[in-house]
Amino acid sequence: MCGIVGVRSFDGAPDLDLAIRMLSRVPHRGPDGSGLFRDEHVALGHARLAVIDADGGAQPMGNADGSVWVTFNGEIFNYVELRRELIGLGHRFVSASDTEVIVHAWEQWREDCFERFNGQWALAIWERGSRRLILCRDRLGVRPLYFTRDRHRLLFASEVKSLLADPRLPRAFDRVGLAETMTFWSTVAPRTVFAGIRQLPPGHVAIIDERGERLFPFWQPDFPERGTEPLQDLTQNTAAVRDRVVEAVRLRFLRSDVPVGAYLSGGLDSAITAAVIARYTDVPLQTFSLRFADADFDEGAFQSVMAARLGTEHHEVTVRAGDIGAAFPEVVRHAEAPMLRAAPVPMFLLSGLAREHGYKVVVTGEGADEVFAGYDLFREARLREFLARDPDSRIRARGLELLYPWLARSPGAAPAFAREFFGRHLDVADPALSHRPRWDTTSALLRMTVPHPDWESDVTAGLLERMPPSHRRWDPLSRAQWLEMSTLLPGYILASQGDRMLMAHSVEGRFPFLDRDVVDLAGRLPGRHKLQGLDEKHILKRAFADLLPDEILTRPKQPYRAPDAAAFFGADPPPWIEEATRPEAVAAAGIFQPRAVAALVAKCRRTGGVRMSNTDNMRILAVLSTQLLHRQFIDGDGSSPADHAPAEPMTVTDLVTTW
Repeated sequence: MCGIVGVRSFDGAPDLDLAIRMLSRVPHRGPDGSGLFRDEHVALGHARLAVIDADGGAQPMGNADGSVWVTFNGEIFNYVELRRELIGLGHRFVSASDTEVIVHAWEQWREDCFERFNGQWALAIWERGSRRLILCRDRLGVRPLYFTRDRHRLLFASEVKSLLADPRLPRAFDRVGLAETMTFWSTVAPRTVFAGIRQLPPGHVAIIDERGERLFPFWQPDFPERGTEPLQDLTQNTAAVRDRVVEAVRLRFLRSDVPVGAYLSGGLDSAITAAVIARYTDVPLQTFSLRFADADFDEGAFQSVMAARLGTEHHEVTVRAGDIGAAFPEVVRHAEAPMLRAAPVPMFLLSGLAREHGYKVVVTGEGADEVFAGYDLFREARLREFLARDPDSRIRARGLELLYPWLARSPGAAPAFAREFFGRHLDVADPALSHRPRWDTTSALLRMTVPHPDWESDVTAGLLERMPPSHRRWDPLSRAQWLEMSTLLPGYILASQGDRMLMAHSVEGRFPFLDRDVVDLAGRLPGRHKLQGLDEKHILKRAFADLLPDEILTRPKQPYRAPDAAAFFGADPPPWIEEATRPEAVAAAGIFQPRAVAALVAKCRRTGGVRMSNTDNMRILAVLSTQLLHRQFIDGDGSSPADHAPAEPMTVTDLVTTW
């Protein structure tokens, strides 16, 4: 995995020094080398994490006559097959890299090439003849790509901190972006939490030239009309899921010139990916797991069972509450977004463990919950649909008690509250029926904010307007999956908790359940095969039952969690909290009401952050992360004392000075 930057100038030669400064902000994304290309109109930069073709894959990379240049972050896993096809069409290759496949694929198919890629990428292509800059991001947003534009130039980069290397760029929060975060847990592309900075939406292409900017999707999540799903046979579908997932795992494990490890969380998804590696490859496997000192969060027993079953060389890092508080500022700087949970911090520590053991690449189980309907949210939505048919039925309402058994304050422990809470917004025609409880709970954070007109915008209505018209014919589960794939997955799971925490330690994550063919197959399955009754990921369990121990296969769904408020207000709170939550600092940031923050902080100190409500946990995390973000990116420029000149050796292709 790598980092990319670029400067497209519309009135003169691009600023090479700015491109170098932009590149210097992301050394963690590419410690193995760096390169720059510049001509009369564009400067492209690349920080490299060498995974495939270490000798021949340096970037930016051009074609034979220098008319097409690319800088690329990611992997095209089917590059071997595409290379073979392109050779058959007359193309000649000088390297064994997937980057060169992108160059030739663009020459051959132009914009249609992206539909052919099976991988995870953010890339920029520069056509010197037409003076067109093409930006593209993978289907589900595994890899990030940000950009900002004025009438003089366009800047793009893998991370916001690179854009802020330009001192002329305004530093301010985008309040609608913050409102989205305090509703959906993340912004929804193209919006970010920074004014004037956009992100390329997943599955989209942007073409920029002197005449303007054209943005269009090459892929979007889609589902068949309810009752017309083409794949109805459960046995056949189970076999197809097995085949597709096995191939997706093999591609991601074997297509690398460096060793690939695997995360083991103790849950179903990472157990499947590790088990497939053990069964279908002959390469020794090393696995990496998170442990928690607090038994309420620890899944070590299940991790040990799976590691023993597979015979892997297993490594663990045990996280204590104090570790989370100490690392939180650095995690926020890498995430570049407010966070409503502390869960990204242990993932940051886990990637550090992998890197300490010499691993640049790991396979993980992310994406299975969205693609195969694994979240409790999907089960909750099914019960709410059932209740909506007879809202006054106490018998139907008893089903709600089956939800969230892992929570101390589960619906089963408070059935009256569960009926009242989950019984709201029971409009079966509402395309967001599945998500209203979560959005209502999260948006309560906005009550702590300083009044502002932008807080009044209905971000949920804006999101629903983006749903394709065909959603009216989907089944409710498909609508819920579309919403999850458009909000939480790219904006939080793959960003704050994924790419950013991995790349903070120069580790590339690979996600077999987000493979193009796996996602397309899952989208065509009947909902009952994914969520059978209340059995989540039903078909996935069937497909891999022979590879998993019963302890993993039959355990109740338990999402990954970490201590929240308790990590910051225990016996030895980190010293930065005092400064971040001072009334003067809160007032200067202008987002939260100082008195409300003071009351919340006092409550956290009084209780030690223990047994706080879900809403209060989100409130304090939102305050702490937003205040840190303001100090780091609004008062500052996102840089760190650890930032330095781009990794050596640097190669510079400068056609401006050459001419």
